[in-house]
Amino acid sequence: MRITSGILRAAFWMAVLWSIPSAHTDPATRPNILFIMSDDHAAHAISAYGSKLNKTPNIDRLANEGMRFQHCFCVNSICSPSRATILTGKYSHLNGVPTFNRFDGSQPTVAKYLQRAGYYTGMIGKWHLGSDPTGFDKWEILPGQGVYFNPTFINPNGRHVINGYVTDLITDLSIDFLKNRPADKPFFLMCHHKAPHRPWQPEEKYRAAFAGKQIPEPTTLRDDYSTRTDAIRECTQKVFYDLTRRDLKLQPPGDLKGRARDQWLDVKPTEVETEIDGHKTVLTGDALNNWKYQRYMQDYLACIQSVDDGVGRLLDWLDQAGLAANTVVIYTSDQGFFLGDHGLFDKRFMYEPSVKMPFIVRWPGVTKPGAVQELMAINPDFAPTFIDIAGLSVPPDMQGVSLVPLLKGETPAGWRTSYYYRYYHDPGDHNTRAHYGIRTTTHKLIYFWKKNQWEMYDLATDPDELQNLYNDSTQQQTVAELKAELYRLKKEVKDDDQYANQQPPPGTD
Repeated sequence: MRITSGILRAAFWMAVLWSIPSAHTDPATRPNILFIMSDDHAAHAISAYGSKLNKTPNIDRLANEGMRFQHCFCVNSICSPSRATILTGKYSHLNGVPTFNRFDGSQPTVAKYLQRAGYYTGMIGKWHLGSDPTGFDKWEILPGQGVYFNPTFINPNGRHVINGYVTDLITDLSIDFLKNRPADKPFFLMCHHKAPHRPWQPEEKYRAAFAGKQIPEPTTLRDDYSTRTDAIRECTQKVFYDLTRRDLKLQPPGDLKGRARDQWLDVKPTEVETEIDGHKTVLTGDALNNWKYQRYMQDYLACIQSVDDGVGRLLDWLDQAGLAANTVVIYTSDQGFFLGDHGLFDKRFMYEPSVKMPFIVRWPGVTKPGAVQELMAINPDFAPTFIDIAGLSVPPDMQGVSLVPLLKGETPAGWRTSYYYRYYHDPGDHNTRAHYGIRTTTHKLIYFWKKNQWEMYDLATDPDELQNLYNDSTQQQTVAELKAELYRLKKEVKDDDQYANQQPPPGTD
């Protein structure tokens, strides 16, 4: 009988999974874990992180009652790769998801380890990994990116539509999971919001609340890229030039239907007719650019308010059910996002607004209320942390490190002072050039390998990353030291350029 490679692979991963010892403590006494993740929620759009753009009282409550990580980063700043990394504790080149390709669900994941150890596991909301979730006792996911209004959900029984606003519905389904869980088991729930992902469609009450607000502009909105390499000039994720009529919520002529209507909506307008103070006005040039930024940010921030409401509802439910004291609650996003920083929207680049993840953890009796953690964390650390919280041994093939000592306020000897990053999706959706690099506590080095161009920043003196110092004659010793560290880390994480020249076919949508 012929044995397929898929069966062999599944058998191998099953052997790995069962080789990890499970916890010996009573499952009912171990902490529950509620992991809430939004999509594209920049840390600088959370008031606990000092946002001047919006207020997030419920997420702030978590920070006030737990620990806020100030330097948490993703290792590949797009949705599917980050999600695969969070599940496996491994970089993209080892978990097999460097871009928007299908996740191999036969491999070990944190959900499988916790399920085997007696946890009741759930996945609700945005999955975006192509394959069906595995290792979850209950799952209810959006197909692909999902939609904001009246979304389709998929569960083991098939597809069905639920009427309502997607953020509220994901919160409802998460509360249903908690209500109907087995009382004699701890739970691990991944509550994954679609918001505030593009196309940034808020529910009506928040759309109206933000419609008239004037959002402060970032200082780098009009960055001229004067010291940068070609990559940022070539990308098509610029607020002033690449937002479409669809993004800007412009209404097409009523006689347009089907493909013609979609084509009209996908145009990137160079002039817009709008109403200001009751008068129709045609905007062009700087006036149009200012208006585009405001429209983008009003919708983006309005979407976040619904997410914040959902966090509050979950926290309130835990309180009312008497579960708050034994539940670890985490809030994060799958990566950061550009909010006009450097004139950009979206993510992908290794610049700070894109790679910095909000990461807030409340663990009653362990995290000190209001604590701020300055040590460096990365998203491969999430899976080892969940496993450690559950009292399990961290699998040796996971590349991340448990953050539990940091949550306890400890400073482990030899904790990382640099991390490795790699982005593959070139040209991708926004013509963003492939690159890899490292960030240390003081510097950043980025290599756009397909263009053979480098950037280096001194984060201590230039936190906005405006001055590329790579060719500065006074910085060559620093450049050499950073390159040595870059290639040390590249080797350490076993990146042998597995996906440098060819990526797997798309498979998540």
